[in-house]
Amino acid sequence: MKKKQLYIDLSVGILIILLVNVISNKISTRFDLTKENRFTLSDASKNLISELDDIVYVKVFLEGDLPSGFKRLRNSIEETLNEYRDISNGNLEYEFINPSESTDKKVRNSIFNQLVEKGIQPTNLHYKNEGGTSQKIIFPGALVYYKGKELPVQFLKSKMGENSETMLNNSVETVEFELANALRKLAKTFRPKIAFTSGHGELNGVSVEDIKLTLKETYDVEEVNLQENLPNKLMDFAAVIIAKPTQKFNEKDKFKIDNYVMHGGKVLWLIDALHASMDSLRDGNPYLAMNYELNLEDQLFIYGARINPDMINDLKCTPIPIITGMVGDQPQQMLLPWMFFPLVSSNSTHPIVNNLEAVQCEFVNTIDTVGKNSSIKKTFLLNTSQYTKILKSPVRIHLDMLRNEPDQKQFNKPYKPVAVLLEGKFPSVFTKRLDERTKKMLDSLKIEFKTESTPTKMIVISDGDIIKNDFRSSDGLPYPLGFDRFTNKTFGNKNFILNCIDYLCDDSGVIGIRSKEITVRLLDKLRIEKERTTWQVINIIIPLVFLGLFGVFYNYRRKKAFV
Repeated sequence: MKKKQLYIDLSVGILIILLVNVISNKISTRFDLTKENRFTLSDASKNLISELDDIVYVKVFLEGDLPSGFKRLRNSIEETLNEYRDISNGNLEYEFINPSESTDKKVRNSIFNQLVEKGIQPTNLHYKNEGGTSQKIIFPGALVYYKGKELPVQFLKSKMGENSETMLNNSVETVEFELANALRKLAKTFRPKIAFTSGHGELNGVSVEDIKLTLKETYDVEEVNLQENLPNKLMDFAAVIIAKPTQKFNEKDKFKIDNYVMHGGKVLWLIDALHASMDSLRDGNPYLAMNYELNLEDQLFIYGARINPDMINDLKCTPIPIITGMVGDQPQQMLLPWMFFPLVSSNSTHPIVNNLEAVQCEFVNTIDTVGKNSSIKKTFLLNTSQYTKILKSPVRIHLDMLRNEPDQKQFNKPYKPVAVLLEGKFPSVFTKRLDERTKKMLDSLKIEFKTESTPTKMIVISDGDIIKNDFRSSDGLPYPLGFDRFTNKTFGNKNFILNCIDYLCDDSGVIGIRSKEITVRLLDKLRIEKERTTWQVINIIIPLVFLGLFGVFYNYRRKKAFV
């Protein structure tokens, strides 16, 4: 009787297991029990993937013998791709490739060069293992293919001053965004239009060539002269960039911008309050930085921001080359920190600046928010370091300042903001200016006046040079935006500007994924080295002992039941 009951129980158990397997093959689901919802895709990602109408193929070049941190990044990429595949209706496929797999050095170098040409940058990694220190070239990136188009994805996110574990954690956090952003760009059929204004001495030509070329991958980019009598021209654009104007705006041109904002237009303001440039210092004489007379102060004030007529000095800055002496007839140069070129950053988790590398500025001013309009939300995006000094206008600038050791006590104005995001309903600058002259101007422009905007957003940055790329004097070709030719470092300028434009223009919500945070509970390396043997015994020997004891107990109970 006992044996018959045993067979019945065994048969029922097998049937239950088979039934669970059949159901699990038909219905795919998972439960995310992590505190930060690590394994839950955002709604923006789900909407994007579900709308794919062709095969997306992803080649990920993180495979092979990888250090533990990169294995974690690789696994995170695979987990995200699996999530994407589950909701893609069969429209997503992927593979992991080891670019270092070949034993032939020429073949490996050829593959490496091809990946670099396609836009995937390598990491020359030095890491510790049990045998000592090893060196390995890793390509932490992927190529995404969709409808005959190809786009590179760079997963590794570096940030100045952070250790490798923190950078890898930041990279894990942005995996979903990087993949979703690539798919958004490839799947987009409508290309929004971006306008660079002209007519007031704005940056143009080779100075903004790199950011224009990059924006053209996703947007249609045009130049619009505000002084032309085209009142409704701006309405065709998803966003307008006003990049470092140097000449005064008249009321008619200000009204064109205001009217654009009132109808929901987005503006990226890049404004210098003081006139200063390195060209002014080439003759070696002191230079006095004076106020620009742009006539934009009242407009920005009404919108909720004020760029102050001052200049920032920061001990966290980039260096410039200075001649320190002569050897024979050859000048000797040295790189010295130039406090007028601060490196600004942010600890915010806002999607525009989350995990963003430091951004290089030139002759930057402070910025404040003003007014008590509750319908406008104000978010600071970038700020200086804790060692900041503020110089009031007019500011005397001289290269001899490099030769003097700065007094750290004077750098006592920490974390001054230099960029702010404004969102909401903005009042018109001309609401209280409806005099006869303004009415005539409205009639001449043939547009209807609005006193308050529809919900919109704008970003105000107190440095026009933040969008300017350097270029080679030999052939005039531009360097990448953010690349510093003196230190051979690339700062976060390009990513910051792209994030600003994407945030202003993208209604899909994809950029919001950048604010996702994943907490990685890292092991204590010193404790691992010290207690390695103890934990090996705990994790290997003790489970075997328990398993043996359970086997003895189980056999004892079984014999007793059938005797």
